[in-house]
This record gives sequence, C-alpha cells and structure tokens, in this order.
Amino acid sequence: MTAPAKKRVAVLISGRGSNMMALVDAANAPDFPAEIVLVLSNKADAAGLDFARAQGIATAVIEHKAFGKDRAAFDAAMQAALEAHGVEFVCLAGFMRLLTPGFCEHWAGRMINIHPALLPSFKGLDTHARALEAGVKVHGCTTHFVTPGMDEGPIILQAAVPVLDDDNEATLAARVLKEEHRIYPETLRLLAAGRLKIDGQRVKTA
Repeated sequence: MTAPAKKRVAVLISGRGSNMMALVDAANAPDFPAEIVLVLSNKADAAGLDFARAQGIATAVIEHKAFGKDRAAFDAAMQAALEAHGVEFVCLAGFMRLLTPGFCEHWAGRMINIHPALLPSFKGLDTHARALEAGVKVHGCTTHFVTPGMDEGPIILQAAVPVLDDDNEATLAARVLKEEHRIYPETLRLLAAGRLKIDGQRVKTA
C-alpha cells in the first residue's frame, strides 16, 4: 500500500530560523506527513537560508524594502513564489512582516505561526522582557492559525514554562525556545494530517 503523499510546506523566515530548522528536522522523518519544499525570506542575509540550502531545500528572497509601503504587492510576490513551488501549507517562523488581510484570507486554515508567549497575553514583540516586567510566574509559547489581526488567530497548542526568580531575558527565552521547537513540529504534523478543526476561536484535534 502506497503511503499518502506528504503535504508541501513553505516556511517564511526573517532571521536565523531556528523554528524552521526544527520543522525541517521533524519533516525528515519518513512518517512525518509534510515536507518543507521552500524557505522564503524577506531578507537576503537571513542566516536560516544557508541552513535550508545545505539541506537541499529551495529558497527564495523577496525583500520587502523593494516594494516600499505597497504591502499588497509584496504579498503578491510571495504568493507567486508559493504557487510556483506547489505549496499547500505555510509556516511563519520568525517572519517579521504583517501580512495583508487578502493574503491571510487566501491561506485561512492553512497558515500557522509560533509566538513566544502564552497568548492572548503578550502579543507582539519583546515578550520575554515584558513577562519578566509583569512578574508572571508562568510563561511559554503558542502555535496558532494566522489571521489578519496580529497574534490573534485560533490557538492550536501551548506549552508553559516556569519563570524562575533568577531569570533574565536570555535564560527565559532559552527555556521557551526549547518548547517552541517541540510544539511547532507537532502542530504541523497535526495540520498536515488533517486532524485540526477550527470551531470559532477554538481548535479541536481529531
């Protein structure tokens, strides 16, 4: 009996792409239901591109600066690249650009992100510093479907870590990142296997 074809996935990055690396490592397993076919960055010097090339994965660079303030044109260029590689699902991994509503709607239910905080707390940037400043005792990370609102899509998985008395931003970030690398591949596995169902703002796992 022939195994079902792996789903074709693109990962969008802006920097080192450590979560992209975790997804690639997971996808190398024969029984993983997805394969990373494209790593796309809005920055030509993104360190993660070198890793992808070394893995034999196609890469693309679409620099947002070339489009000025025309976000729709930038997203259209990305869409063309995704279509050229037959992409079925999109994973954001430290991709530091807000996507247009039209792009988000086109990929609704097929585009996911990982955020270094327990949403809906600490949306946006500098999550670890803000968590320390707020004095929370528990911090963590969240995977979610992408919608036009920043860090607002339906939550898929979360992982929590303790905030220790002697933590600084770096130590807390390292503890959270370990969990990011665990739950993001698991989220993609569930998505590619067709096991996630969106019910309003809730995500149910089959």
